[in-house]
Amino acid sequence: MAKVRHESAWYPLEPGETVLDGLLRQGVHVPHACRAGACQSCLMRATSGAVPEAAQVGLKDTLRARGYFLACACRPQEGTALEVAGASELRVPARVVDLESLSGDVLAVRLELEAPLDYRAGQYVTVVRADGLARSYSLASLPREDRLELHVRLVPGGAMSGWFARDVRPGERVHVQGPVGDCFYVPGQPEAPLLLAGTGTGLAPLYGIVRDALEAGHTGPIHLFHGALEPRGLYLVDALRALAGRHPNLHYRPLVLAGGGGDVEEGPLEARILASLPKRPVGWRAFLCGNPEAVLSLRKKLFLTGFSLKDIHADAFLPSTPRTEPVAGAA
Repeated sequence: MAKVRHESAWYPLEPGETVLDGLLRQGVHVPHACRAGACQSCLMRATSGAVPEAAQVGLKDTLRARGYFLACACRPQEGTALEVAGASELRVPARVVDLESLSGDVLAVRLELEAPLDYRAGQYVTVVRADGLARSYSLASLPREDRLELHVRLVPGGAMSGWFARDVRPGERVHVQGPVGDCFYVPGQPEAPLLLAGTGTGLAPLYGIVRDALEAGHTGPIHLFHGALEPRGLYLVDALRALAGRHPNLHYRPLVLAGGGGDVEEGPLEARILASLPKRPVGWRAFLCGNPEAVLSLRKKLFLTGFSLKDIHADAFLPSTPRTEPVAGAA
């Protein structure tokens, strides 16, 4: 039987059980969200003992060298002992400075950090509450701005989103861990066409990416598609139309499956995107965010259309467990 030592106590693990599941089963509070190795909110550090290679897949070299691993992916070999510590040293204290309703079920949460955070627009961070509850959210803000902006979808029964909506007031303190994710704009080839597509709060990282690209002087066409089931699922419509009005190379297209009209198109997001592309999209770059099934399907279709895989940057929004509250995670 493998065992784990955490905060001076030893905990046995059942055969094949992960460190995260074993600790949670025995009442130990460990920050976590997706349990799929994507959000990295369950990061822990091994102070003694061997960590399986699979538990460090996707981590930066600097984190691996310091013994960090993903508790949700760590299954120690039978008969081994692993001593672990939390990831508090990776977290930056922050406080909520503003809450703004962007739509009926999307809340903008703005945070002020107590220390600098090196991130790129479009990446995501994990917000950790005082009791250890953790959820990951994409960044809609730009690094030059003095606040982090998160777009939180309000989920019925959602532990973190409900807390933000009901209980949080300006001044509330949290911690931020990260950033994570490869879905961000890289300067260079300013004439290259860009495709940005997202559903729901998948708009958050795209909102950061498109502003980052424009501020960097991107001159090529930028096609931004945002999809929702119905018009009330769209948000930032006026802001994006105003942005497109100031930048002729930005083409913003809000779409809904039903109830479209006026400047809001109606129809399947994927079909409209594919119909808008040239027969040979050579040199295009794509950024995809939102519902995991939609992201993976569109990623495959774009590759078959002619996109290079290295030019398709995708972050799917994975559900937290056991509740179904979305968190951003690398696809």
